[in-house]
Amino acid sequence: MSTEHTSPDWARPVVYFSIEARDADAQREFYRALFNWGIGDGPIMQISTGPGSPEAGINGHINAGAVPRVSIYVQVRDIHATLERAESMGGTVVFRPYQIPGGAMIATITDPEGNSVGIVQQ
Repeated sequence: MSTEHTSPDWARPVVYFSIEARDADAQREFYRALFNWGIGDGPIMQISTGPGSPEAGINGHINAGAVPRVSIYVQVRDIHATLERAESMGGTVVFRPYQIPGGAMIATITDPEGNSVGIVQQ
């Protein structure tokens, strides 16, 4: 049995992604056609990439925004310790931890070059 997840230095997995687009409806059609993804409607269009595929994938969403970008969300054991560590290494905390009702606790940082990364504690 692997001890990867019991070690304090286990690799933290990407558990979610977000695609922000100036024209979210057009992006939804692009990704539906390109990857055969099932993508919902509404202001936050949920993407379920795992069900029905040979290999399960992580889920995500598309939403409208002023700046096109893709963000990833990484699972950690201790969100507060991770935010402190990110700041000590030159990152910036953008959104402090908040609990999603019935779900995970999430926060957002930017790395030293300004890339947005979501932090997830489940």
